[in-house]
Amino acid sequence: MKTLEEIHEIRESKRKELDLRVNTKADTREKHILVCHGTGCTSSKSPEILENFRRILKEKNINNVRVIKTGCFGLCAKGPIVIIRPEDTFYAMVTPEDCEEIIDTHIVKGEVVERLLCKDIDGKKVKALDELNFYKKQKRIALKNCGVINPEDIDEYIAFDGYKALERVLDIMSPEEVIDVIKKSGLRGRGGAGFPTGKKWELTRANEGKQKYVVCNADEGDPGAFMDRSILEGDPHSVLEAMEIAGFAIGANKGFIYVRAEYPIAVKRLEVAIKQARDYGLLGKNIFNTGFDFDIEIRLGAGAFVCGEETALLESIEGKRGQPRVKPPYPAEAGLWGKPTLINNVETYANIAQIILKGSDWFSSIGTEKSKGTKVFALGGNVNNIGLVEVPMGTTLREIVYDIGGGIPNGRDFKAAQTGGPSGGCIPKEHLDTPIDYESLKEIGSMMGSGGLIVMDDTKCMVSLAKFYLEFTVSESCGKCTPCRIGTKRMLEILEKLCNGEGEESDIYRLETLAKNIQKASICGLGQSAPNPVISTLNYFREEFKEHAIDKACRTSECKALAKIGIDEEKCKGCGLCQRHCPVNAIKGEGRDKRRIDQSLCIKCGTCIATCPFHAIS
Repeated sequence: MKTLEEIHEIRESKRKELDLRVNTKADTREKHILVCHGTGCTSSKSPEILENFRRILKEKNINNVRVIKTGCFGLCAKGPIVIIRPEDTFYAMVTPEDCEEIIDTHIVKGEVVERLLCKDIDGKKVKALDELNFYKKQKRIALKNCGVINPEDIDEYIAFDGYKALERVLDIMSPEEVIDVIKKSGLRGRGGAGFPTGKKWELTRANEGKQKYVVCNADEGDPGAFMDRSILEGDPHSVLEAMEIAGFAIGANKGFIYVRAEYPIAVKRLEVAIKQARDYGLLGKNIFNTGFDFDIEIRLGAGAFVCGEETALLESIEGKRGQPRVKPPYPAEAGLWGKPTLINNVETYANIAQIILKGSDWFSSIGTEKSKGTKVFALGGNVNNIGLVEVPMGTTLREIVYDIGGGIPNGRDFKAAQTGGPSGGCIPKEHLDTPIDYESLKEIGSMMGSGGLIVMDDTKCMVSLAKFYLEFTVSESCGKCTPCRIGTKRMLEILEKLCNGEGEESDIYRLETLAKNIQKASICGLGQSAPNPVISTLNYFREEFKEHAIDKACRTSECKALAKIGIDEEKCKGCGLCQRHCPVNAIKGEGRDKRRIDQSLCIKCGTCIATCPFHAIS
């Protein structure tokens, strides 16, 4: 256990030692090689890169270099990433075999390894992280320490003002003052609905009870979303500290982090962080000798999407089947084991310490009038710079897709972006300049959600996209209420008919009617929002639905049953190669005749396209 004075000493001495991590003009001969150890880079051999650096440095007897594993840097498309500080050199797509060259050239000779520098949007190689367009419009609050500190070293977290907010809260603030700061900041829940965080804390505190609980929802289930996972992997102590502050504010002494077992790196780093915090006396009894007790346990989820709904999550923590409860009562009144319970998600907690330290005015000065602060997005799909971004609320979709994301690969056109995952909606091209905030997204039929942002180019079929999200929702429905259990299944059947060329125009009306009824009648947010992807695609891409239903055609040929493979007569040389390889004898013609395809026999397998040497088939 550390005394308060020892914590202060660690913060002061360690910060001087780590100044080069954030100060490119640091006066030091020491260098730090930062190696990304987020899930993406780890899957691309970053642990081997880390060990190679350490082994080679030891073999060459180089002692003024430290190799540090960090959380996600954000630019996942360029991983594995290695950054050398204090010069801030950014190396992309590094392999274990590159380690010796980096040491010999950069560390020993002081020369940059040009071939490993990251290419920016314009194709030019960029030396420093801050010079990349990907980072220029970002503002990191929740991701402040990700890619900067070793997430498994509590001293490094302390060095960057870690647990300083908790100390301030326990030393000079009352619970009411803490809640007031959070309320004035304008922070809203980052889990999807956007409920004011300070108001939720106030409601939970107002409910009487000797036992209260603080819960962190880390059950991130949206397809393509990895915001919460990255924060837990890169800065787990920020969540622990925030939960303790929340516990003090509402009068709770126990916390639970509900995280899916599919996040093994995040779980491991949480376990390490909790043990370190307990060893230092920052979790447990009598924290900072103030009489405040608080401890945290991890609960593993099995990956059920419905457990992202707060009451289903509570049921799962209690050891029951993850099904939503009928509300009211709300968790603030009767949550875990019937006791008042505060639930926020990972990203919401990751903002708390910074708000306490820098003040509510600082946080509320960022963003828009009704949506304060920043938002973390997992940017994916048909975009060049896939990765994790944090931008001020009000940043436009165009800025995220083109300025940060680097635009659409292969010069294709932007068609739509899906925000909010299975609970969200599609944003078409005409709304590219929409500010990304709670109100603006709601106005155009989408929602913020937890922060997944999937970009689609003009090769994507929107009917097929709606079917994809309905397939996910149907498989993840808990089955408790009829509208969600049966209604979404009927919607999926209609979409399957349309994609298979068996639909009728009346199916579009049935689909729309079903969607609206399910929205009104479902018990929980999962069912109420499940029709959103269908409704938004119908609103903006109705012509594609009509083409599927009336013309039996898919303009992108993504729906194979509606696709047609044809032979360009001008390009066809009559060689017969496609005919010989066709597995169902659908290609007709003799000798040097131009070949033709019998559409009644064609199974659209694409074999003919692959075998034609003259590119005459498409």
